[in-house]
Amino acid sequence: MSEKADYAAKTEIDESLDQLPDDETIDEAVTNLEAHGFEVIVVDSAEDALSTLTSRIPDDASVMNGHSTTLEEIGFDDYLTAGDHDWVALPNEIRGIDDDAERQAARREAQTADHFLGSVNAIAKTGALVAADRSGSRIGAYPFAAATVTIVSGVNKIVEDLDAALDRLEAVAYPLENERAKDAYGVESDIAKQLIFRRELEEGRTTVVLVRDHLGY
Repeated sequence: MSEKADYAAKTEIDESLDQLPDDETIDEAVTNLEAHGFEVIVVDSAEDALSTLTSRIPDDASVMNGHSTTLEEIGFDDYLTAGDHDWVALPNEIRGIDDDAERQAARREAQTADHFLGSVNAIAKTGALVAADRSGSRIGAYPFAAATVTIVSGVNKIVEDLDAALDRLEAVAYPLENERAKDAYGVESDIAKQLIFRRELEEGRTTVVLVRDHLGY
């Protein structure tokens, strides 16, 4: 599993919005997410999360991931691109395209994957998911485009309500993602495109895998 990057230790965040909640809080979040149409699976570790993901995706399915520190930390990104599976790993296909316009078109098409995996920046205990991107390449699949969506999150992203979730996006996720973007790409990030996912209307479409650990941001 990936270790925390150096920038994470140096970035100032609101640590009150990045705590491990008690069991009662987790249980309440699960109940409310389920009441809003999300399927929820709670696991104890990053290893359990990876095992859960790999067991749920059938052979020959097209699989795409949005950038997620959480997926990196549990080992899913490496497994998708180089692991022992029979999926159609769309990130590998996209990276093999030399033409910029064709590659961008393929990225858009990948939003409609059979299985799209990613994370969110905050989970309101009241049952909503909050996420944002600079480009929208991650969150674009969540509300409609992908056939099946799996959101993986450490329980540290659970906060009291939607207002706190939006605060977490600004005061925890953005500062860390901004430092990551500068480190990885040499550019600053931006909360340009934001999603509040309040309810899943299609039964079985969106699953939230909650890990009882401090993962991602």
